[in-house]
Amino acid sequence: MLAAMKLHNYFRSSASFRVRIALELKGLGYEYLAVHLPKGEHNADQYAALSPSRLVPTLETDDGQLMSQSMAIIEYLDETHPQPPLLPGDALGRARVRALAQLISCEIHPLNNLRVLKYLVRDLKVDEEAKNTWYRHWVRVGLEMYERELGRLPAGRYSFGDTPTLADCCLVPQIFNGQRFNCDFRGLTRTMAAFEACMEHPAFQKAQPSSCPDNEA
Repeated sequence: MLAAMKLHNYFRSSASFRVRIALELKGLGYEYLAVHLPKGEHNADQYAALSPSRLVPTLETDDGQLMSQSMAIIEYLDETHPQPPLLPGDALGRARVRALAQLISCEIHPLNNLRVLKYLVRDLKVDEEAKNTWYRHWVRVGLEMYERELGRLPAGRYSFGDTPTLADCCLVPQIFNGQRFNCDFRGLTRTMAAFEACMEHPAFQKAQPSSCPDNEA
């Protein structure tokens, strides 16, 4: 009998949250292995042996293969466990969904992840309120772009159509973390409607931070 996959992750990490959503949507069992980012466990030799980049998440497959980067992991899961699909069946649809996902993962998240926020405070001596203002600004700018992109797509229950996709795997963690920083979501009608639809789905509920064994909230 094959061993279950292992997910090395942190409950509050957006990238980790994305992968947990994908695993739950696919109905795939996995062992949850916590890597505490604020305590610096990702920099320990034990974790560095698994992830040279020292980032979370790291997925350890049934046969012991290791992979990093949430977007690559999710697409791997979609290719190896194709039902239910997280990308549309047509090339244009896949491009649309990837573009939405990358607005989150490439335009918003890199400016607001933990190591950037720590650098602002520790090295640039930015105070807490200025750091939070930075965070809120880039989340708002990015989600306004997301909303405009949704505006040119046919209306659906989720970000793209009536089933969850890779785009929703990225959107939900970003909204969750934005809520922690009191970001302004006013006027983001379709974006927030997609978020609310996701939060009614059992897979998104199971993957959220409050359901994680290392949840400190």
